[in-house]
Amino acid sequence: INKRKFMEAQDPNQAAISLSGEPTIYPRISELIEEFKKRGFTTFLVSNGTFPERFMDMTPPTQLYISIDAPDKKTYKRVCNPIVHGTWEKINRSLELLPSLDTRTVIRITLVKGLNDINLEGYAKLISKAEPDFIEVKAFMLLGGSRARLSLENMPSFEYVEEFSGRLSAEVGYGVADTSVDSRVVLLSKTDKAYIPIPPKD
Repeated sequence: INKRKFMEAQDPNQAAISLSGEPTIYPRISELIEEFKKRGFTTFLVSNGTFPERFMDMTPPTQLYISIDAPDKKTYKRVCNPIVHGTWEKINRSLELLPSLDTRTVIRITLVKGLNDINLEGYAKLISKAEPDFIEVKAFMLLGGSRARLSLENMPSFEYVEEFSGRLSAEVGYGVADTSVDSRVVLLSKTDKAYIPIPPKD
């Protein structure tokens, strides 16, 4: 095994901890974040936004991501095929709550070529509700169960992500803060908040 990673795993203050699934389903997520903070952890919470009520009284993480999989309700149903009624409305409620939260916020768009790479105006409307500090546009990667439904044709190149991000940037007024060619990611930022460092441990 990698000795460095093994040694890091012995000290949870140095290790990255990842919880699978939608974290806001967990009714005690706030207590968990509080416990991490007591131990000096930096907490990044990634949510699909379908439990807006959880954000209303949750201890804020260091950084909160909400993933937007589609720019409108019709596309959302096609992309996500939700089995629970009203999830699109719940996502929109979560986006409306985002500006009131005392933490750094990020909207993440996983771009699937030929599926959700449409309707920039729709994305812009959602982003205007959320007023996030950052927008992360990343390429869909053909991994796991997605291989049964999608193909390599749906996996955009970095250039495709960059071009889409440029048009989105012009639509919402955010500037390009950073890019990663290998990861196929473009980070957009409010111009006065580019490159904000992670806050120091308490």
